[in-house]
Amino acid sequence: MANLEIYQVDIGICHNFSDIKTACQMKFLVPTFAFWFAIIVTSCHSNTERAATKEISTEIKADSVVRRIAILDKEALHIIDSSSAIEVIASGYKWTEGPVYIKDSGYLLFSDIPNNKIFKWKEGGGATLYLTPSGHTGPEKKEVEPGSNGLLLDAKGNLVLCQHGDRRMARMEAPLTNPKPEFITLADRYNGKRLNSPNDAVFHPNGDLYFTDPPYGLDKRMKDTAKDLDFQGVYRLKPNGQLDLFTKELKFPNGIALSPDGKVLYVSCSDSTNMTWTRYVLDDKGLIKSESLFYHAKEYDRTDAGNPDGMKVNKQGYIFAAGPKGIWIFNPNGRVLARIYTGAKTANCAFSPDEKTLYITASTQVLRVGLK
Repeated sequence: MANLEIYQVDIGICHNFSDIKTACQMKFLVPTFAFWFAIIVTSCHSNTERAATKEISTEIKADSVVRRIAILDKEALHIIDSSSAIEVIASGYKWTEGPVYIKDSGYLLFSDIPNNKIFKWKEGGGATLYLTPSGHTGPEKKEVEPGSNGLLLDAKGNLVLCQHGDRRMARMEAPLTNPKPEFITLADRYNGKRLNSPNDAVFHPNGDLYFTDPPYGLDKRMKDTAKDLDFQGVYRLKPNGQLDLFTKELKFPNGIALSPDGKVLYVSCSDSTNMTWTRYVLDDKGLIKSESLFYHAKEYDRTDAGNPDGMKVNKQGYIFAAGPKGIWIFNPNGRVLARIYTGAKTANCAFSPDEKTLYITASTQVLRVGLK
């Protein structure tokens, strides 16, 4: 694709055609046989995001699936471009989730929830079984989503797991280099009642662990008779074992991530009738100081395009969030800068250590996309 300068024309500033024409007369590259230019016109969205009416994108077709990256705001060009490759690096699973990159050994771990397994992918070696069982270790049968979901590392480099089947946050006792299904419970009850099924988690720089607890690991979910709690919570687990309820106001809390300075917590809600991300400013105790709607993908409410799910925040504060049709890239103000259309329902993502690669778990596959 030819180099292309993208200029944003804000309707709030350009009130007439002559203003827009002037903006269009800015410098752009003219190939020998065609004019390549783009003007992204934005308008105020109800949730403060200014949605672009035109986009720059490159389609990638493989296995009858169309994947593409859409640049919606020129700010996105600092981190990604539309010609970045979207590669399938592993496939053949039931539902991939919870990716985490292990820096020291250079490999990716990800959950296959229905199969109750964790797999390891390494460049040049492909994907191999890493750990089973990963989330359900008891004798009773679990039918729907028994395995681990979110995976992350604590400050000592231990693997921490959101375990659907065992309904707990747990730490693997064995080292990463010699994995075994031996776990220590970090949290499995709130006020004496069993958690639903921890889904995703993030560590605060001070060691606090925030996690979400929707009902997806229960075979009958909201109607399961084993469900002890009458809400779906977001929790904060302190290093001393104290478990605090952060909020119970979200119907289906799912993905969770922190801003680089640890002052803002983002939580997605995988409610198909209300697809939202919420922004929480933390107080000096690590609880809610204020909350606001970060983004509402209301054009996808009551559709089957996939729900808001796992997310990660890079060192610059940009949010990469699984949502309808793929990955949504937001700036900290809630503006959608770009979207990665994966061609499948998308669950989560993770960065390489240098943040030059994004790994994506999408339905039966794992993808990777080059970043800047």
